[in-house]
Amino acid sequence: QMYMLNHLWIFRFQAEVGRVMDIIINSLYSDRDVFLRELVSNAADACDKKRFLSLTEETGVAEPKIKIKADKGAQTLTIEDSGLGMTKDELVNNLGKIASSGTAKFAEALGENKGGDAVNLIGQFGVGFYSGYLVAEKMTVITKSMKDDAIQYKWESDAGGTFTISEDDVGEPIEGSGTRLIMKMKEDAGDYLETSKLEELLQRYSEFIEFPIEIYKETTTYEKVPDVEANKDLAEGEEPKTTTIPQTKEGYEVLNNQKPIWLRSPKEVTEEEYKEFYKTAFKAAYDEPMKHTHFVLEGQIMCKSILYIPGTLPYELSRDMFDENARNIRLYVRRVFINDKFDELMPRWLKFVKGVVDSDDLPLNVGREILQKSKVLNIISKRLVRKSLDMIRDIEKSSKDGEYTQFWNNFGKYLKVGVIEDDRAKDDIAPLLRFFSTNDDDEYTSLRGYMSRMKEGQKEIYYVVGEGVRNTRMNPAVEKVKSKGYEVLLMTEPLDEICIQNLRNFKDLPIIDAGKDNLNFNDSKEETDDTKNEEEALKLKFSSVMEYLETELADKIQSVKVSTLLTESPAALVQGVYGMSPTMQRYMKAQSVAMGSSDAMPESMNQAILEINPKHPIVMQLNEMIKTEAGEETKNFATLLYDVAAMKSGYEIEEPADFASRILALMESKSGPAIPVPAASTPTADDESDDAPSAEVEVVTD
Repeated sequence: QMYMLNHLWIFRFQAEVGRVMDIIINSLYSDRDVFLRELVSNAADACDKKRFLSLTEETGVAEPKIKIKADKGAQTLTIEDSGLGMTKDELVNNLGKIASSGTAKFAEALGENKGGDAVNLIGQFGVGFYSGYLVAEKMTVITKSMKDDAIQYKWESDAGGTFTISEDDVGEPIEGSGTRLIMKMKEDAGDYLETSKLEELLQRYSEFIEFPIEIYKETTTYEKVPDVEANKDLAEGEEPKTTTIPQTKEGYEVLNNQKPIWLRSPKEVTEEEYKEFYKTAFKAAYDEPMKHTHFVLEGQIMCKSILYIPGTLPYELSRDMFDENARNIRLYVRRVFINDKFDELMPRWLKFVKGVVDSDDLPLNVGREILQKSKVLNIISKRLVRKSLDMIRDIEKSSKDGEYTQFWNNFGKYLKVGVIEDDRAKDDIAPLLRFFSTNDDDEYTSLRGYMSRMKEGQKEIYYVVGEGVRNTRMNPAVEKVKSKGYEVLLMTEPLDEICIQNLRNFKDLPIIDAGKDNLNFNDSKEETDDTKNEEEALKLKFSSVMEYLETELADKIQSVKVSTLLTESPAALVQGVYGMSPTMQRYMKAQSVAMGSSDAMPESMNQAILEINPKHPIVMQLNEMIKTEAGEETKNFATLLYDVAAMKSGYEIEEPADFASRILALMESKSGPAIPVPAASTPTADDESDDAPSAEVEVVTD
């Protein structure tokens, strides 16, 4: 609807525009800062259209640009572009209808954007334009179309139910074509009139816009001039003295000097340019990236990206490995920054990878900050994961001494999380894992390296869980595996156990926990029968020991078994098939306490089984003690056997005071009768004298 009053065309917005506008202003955008991104992006669209039409129509025009000026006195912010401009009808259609986008219609006129590479257009113009009302109480648009004999028009609205259009023959004329947006700012939006705030937002959202963005600012320079006062009494031949004075000037200054190197061919970008971009874009001035990859995804989906693996663990990740503020992947759509919070773009086990992704095919709904989950995003995510793994493999194969060890020390825990959380990627991650093993205390080994050292006939990979390399090597479960001549992987960190349990197999070889009761080496039938016969004979011989231990330790263990695999330790504490390792038990208890629960751990989680070594002198001695006198001393001796097995197997002593008492009792029983301490004699004055002669002692015998 339209009527005319005092040379003004007054239009009513479409019926539901008022309601939709209210949603846009109050609900659609969660952060008011994005208004500048939207309006600058629209200005860039207009510049892009003008450049394209000037090329197709062979009309020579100057390179379009965008100018931004804040006026604190007038409480206005002006954003001006020398782009395509609009006619009166285009003002009505583009700014009078929400999401009736000039950009969308322009692309439609070119054959549903078949020339998309030539015309990089973005966004829903109507909606992006109205984001200005997040900070402005009134907006005025002065525009002049690129068409011949175009008239300069003025559009105004305070976001109410109407807008006005008039011919603008009194305002500052626009040279050539373009659009000048003047925003009358709200009282609470004064910070957006600060040059520093505008520069910050433009650097964040629009630093890679293709067209120059100029901001009006005051700059101060310092110039050396002759010091008139000091030179009054200047002697002949003496050099004139100077002084420094500030020179303040105002004017436009280009802000976006950095070029988006990901848009260039990888062959054209130098190593120094990649490093400089990394340091600048990710504020990592003191970090050298360990690896980078630059690739283009072509075909049904267009995407360009550069990814980096940092040289050191970023500070924010050193405090929290999944810090929400560590937004390392920045998403752009046609060089406009959209967001860096998309969990769908990169799995969290690659949180440490930094990079930029720029796509022309990401579907945007009414707001650029709201990205729909889509097949496009899923395809891009898969490619990012694949490229990240390729970089890690390249580091693994690097000839630089210790480079992969450095990577693993910084980021290895993330790969373990990948095995736990990403079923699709865990088989690709597995060869990149590193653990300590009984083969070498100081150097990591890979699962491939373990396989290369496997003994003939070995059909499984074995591991033991513990805390620290030294403590884990002392676990009796290690000597059980080593008794067969096999190597053992040492799971020494909290994530190791969950990681290796989720992996389960490597190259069709089962990965077995040697700390479990069901340890089986898949020996030949003859060897298995010999082992069973030996165990049966030993069970019979030490049945009294087994019964005694099961009775005295009934509250600590489920059962007692005889082991023929233990070689040095008198006993070992292992878990049943579904029992939890001591490391996992401690973790679960800590989690329970953190959640405010004091409930004891379910009994099914702790299926402790005591294995005894019948060939060890301590077990033999316990057998004799039980046969002769099963008193308090025997009970202490048996409990100490359990204590030592528990400690060496990675468990904590539940009652340290009782443990200390048992140790003292054992020490006293072996120390013999007490030796009396002679009383000290009182020294005399003569004894204290340094010069006193030594006394002669005469022994008189009868």
